Amino acid sequence: MAKASGTNTTVSVADRQLALSNLSKILYPETGTTKGEVIDYYSRIAPVLIPHLAGRPLSLKRYPNGVAGAGFFAKNVPNGAPPWVRTERLPAPGSTMNRDEIDYLVLPENDGDALATVVWLANLAALELHVPQWQVGPRGGVRGTDLLVFDLDPGAPATVVECAAVAVQLREVLDADGLTAVAKTSGSKGMQVYAAIKPVDPGRTSDYAKAVAQRLERADPDRVTSVMRKTLRPGKIFIDWSQNNTAKTTIAPYSLRARPAPTVSAPLHWDEVAACERPEELVFTFGDVLARVADDGDLFAELLTAERPALPRV
Repeated sequence: MAKASGTNTTVSVADRQLALSNLSKILYPETGTTKGEVIDYYSRIAPVLIPHLAGRPLSLKRYPNGVAGAGFFAKNVPNGAPPWVRTERLPAPGSTMNRDEIDYLVLPENDGDALATVVWLANLAALELHVPQWQVGPRGGVRGTDLLVFDLDPGAPATVVECAAVAVQLREVLDADGLTAVAKTSGSKGMQVYAAIKPVDPGRTSDYAKAVAQRLERADPDRVTSVMRKTLRPGKIFIDWSQNNTAKTTIAPYSLRARPAPTVSAPLHWDEVAACERPEELVFTFGDVLARVADDGDLFAELLTAERPALPRV
């Protein structure tokens, strides 16, 4: 039940009272998308979003003045967090602020407080939600890496069409190694390919991902590079294996992106990846994604499986 007061609206989310502000504020000027619509999207997508966030320290990209204004990354839990928001003080590898530890926001398992936290973050204009490939336990213990990710970044004039072709090649390699790959758009210009694995030391995932990227580069050097140097990337797909580093985060599935339109990092069917011929075929706004989930459910559910294969040795 909502109750309006001035520019604020008080709502009850899973028995938590939240004061939502400036719901008519435009966050995406090109499409006229308001903060109220952003909050509505995150509240409706939460059943499939939360399982992919739960237990993973969140890094936020906030745009209080909309995507046309300045945005900023926030790893520390935002000021004014309600007492029921879960936080964990964890090591901060690679911190740009030279901090040894950071008070991260960590969603609990799929329960009411997780939903209320997602709505609270949307009200802060935390448009982008980024997570690492590792989790923390219920008492804050850092666990091993349980996701493998490859970030496919096209160098112009290459586009997501070329990313899709490389993703299909990558899927074949992972399948041969006993790993089940899933793919999603980045919500921007590229794609990501993931596989669930038994928790391992993060150094092993980086080594494996680098070896796979180099293998694909050798097989298709005109289209693929495993080297980050930008002078080598025009017209090619850079397979960014470094996203497996403990200090790195990747845009979460179902997260909005701070693009001119409210596009989403959208899980994909492999059939549509293989069939992609035009970039616009793999661009999905929040309305598209809500409809896809209603029809197909969570296309990233494979990452939530308890039966995880072991990461191959390199």
